[in-house]
Amino acid sequence: MTDRHLIVGAGPVGRHVAALLAERGSDVTVVTRSGRDSGLAGVAHAALDASDADALTRAADGADVLYNCANPGDYTQWERAWPPLAAAFLSAAERSGAVYAITGNLYPYGPVDGPMTEDLPDAATDHKGVLRTRMWADARRAFEEGRVRGAVEVRASDYMGPGVGGNGHVSRVLPAALAGKRVTMMGRTDLPHTFTDVGDVARTLVAAAEDPGAHGRAWHVPSNAPRTQAQALTDVLAAAGHPPVRPRSLRGPALAAVAAVSPFMREVRQLVYQWERPYVLDDSAARDRWGLEPTPWDEVCRRTAQG
Repeated sequence: MTDRHLIVGAGPVGRHVAALLAERGSDVTVVTRSGRDSGLAGVAHAALDASDADALTRAADGADVLYNCANPGDYTQWERAWPPLAAAFLSAAERSGAVYAITGNLYPYGPVDGPMTEDLPDAATDHKGVLRTRMWADARRAFEEGRVRGAVEVRASDYMGPGVGGNGHVSRVLPAALAGKRVTMMGRTDLPHTFTDVGDVARTLVAAAEDPGAHGRAWHVPSNAPRTQAQALTDVLAAAGHPPVRPRSLRGPALAAVAAVSPFMREVRQLVYQWERPYVLDDSAARDRWGLEPTPWDEVCRRTAQG
């Protein structure tokens, strides 16, 4: 019998998960509000408001895995958008019997000193980190209480790779850099920072979802050795055959001034700690468990340059 998978969200992670599963012959449906065809061979599509728990449950009926690859892009709307979405996902997983696989991030840890490991406490104090912490805590508790068959979260650092666009700190400034313009990046650009290929997020999410022994905890996506923001941008530009561009740093009073007039930047400013200290992901647990290795850095840069 063919395994069935329901993916909510057609952003870079959702598309890569769908392509990976379809290529191996799985039954894959991608759900978005519009139901627009992603163009991926062997993938079905459906229009659905994923915050409607009843509709999502019907769509997940018979699915082996329900993937949360949703990404409300506007930080200013997270407090409005995420709670009903998270509640609907959890309800659908409970009622359908599907494993619940969550595309997470590193916000729950808050500011850290030293490499991030999965046994760090979720100690965020900013509201976006607290919100993501609560989402995972609710899912983990439902699993521990036996209300869902499986629940797992996969956490990655800043995305690179095809389709990331404005969701990535490097790809966001790439069009201007390719046009020869001076670009501005958040915080310091000279500190080591982990960047994660979006395809590696998909591979880790599928591996974790299908491994019952991995459920009930978060896992870090295998990622390449840390680079500075400036070096990552230089490497992507080189992959595009373009000379380097020295980025400016947006921090301190300049960042405060921008945040004073931009609600979105006020939200971003709460996360600038990620760029004011070394921000390094320890991915050894996932590498050891599934034998996963990150996409080679040269390939990540080439794919990012191609968009």
